Amino acid sequence: MDLRDLKLFLHLAESCHFGQTSRAMHVSPSTLSRQIQRLEDELGYPLFLRDNRSVSLTEAGEQLKVFAQQTLLQYQQLKHAMAVDSPSLSGELKIFCSVTAAYSHLPPILDRFRVVHPQVEIKLFTGDPADAVEIVSSGHADVSIAGKPLSLPAGIDFTPLATLPLVMIAPALPCPVRQLAMNHEARNWQEIPFIIPEQGPVRRSIDLWFRRQRMPNPIIYATVAGHEAIVSMVALGCGVALLPAVVIENSPEMVRNRIMMLEGEDLGAPLELGICVQKQRLREPLIDAFWKLL
Repeated sequence: MDLRDLKLFLHLAESCHFGQTSRAMHVSPSTLSRQIQRLEDELGYPLFLRDNRSVSLTEAGEQLKVFAQQTLLQYQQLKHAMAVDSPSLSGELKIFCSVTAAYSHLPPILDRFRVVHPQVEIKLFTGDPADAVEIVSSGHADVSIAGKPLSLPAGIDFTPLATLPLVMIAPALPCPVRQLAMNHEARNWQEIPFIIPEQGPVRRSIDLWFRRQRMPNPIIYATVAGHEAIVSMVALGCGVALLPAVVIENSPEMVRNRIMMLEGEDLGAPLELGICVQKQRLREPLIDAFWKLL
């Protein structure tokens, strides 16, 4: 048993959903199942009751949940105490963001931080921005760049970085989707396939746009995790998509040449992008130092 096992177990104990935990913690469902099975073998008791519809904790699972929460909290308190006694900040700062944010918004922040705290090791990992708040909540990252959700979890603090206007994109190369989408006057959205995010603020924006267009049953070609993958699918001629303009601006030139913007549409309010962190962890020197440089 190690801290990684406890973090995986604790996230699953709170989500009670293997798929959600595997996505948030960046492990495959089979790896997650094996690690939970290893914990059960070590303890000699089942930790979860599983069937085709639900996952729930056993009595032994409830006991391990309390142990995991206390152990991880004590570990964070230990790191905090050691950092306070250190003459200069060092250690590891784990940051999560999308591939786009790693190009567009993170570099100037890290430039400032590394000038002041050169001994801190940055661990950066990327993924679906819709998971950013959950990844910080679970402790898998110290801070993350995230689109502001409709309601923030009670234990999460958020500071804004930028507002991101939305654009509707379509294939630029000749294809049936381009023919349906290019004529603004005769455009019939009910006939055009869409590629949409699985979840997150951009998914909320496209759902609102569908309602404004009175489209209860739009054609959904695919539901995709990750904005960059959506751009690629549009470039391949699979459908149209609503996305923050910054995703297009930071896409490879080859991809940008294969898509076009659809003008003349009211796409709704821009998204708010920011940094999120667990409020209780703002007392830790590394995270406090990063937060103060924003």
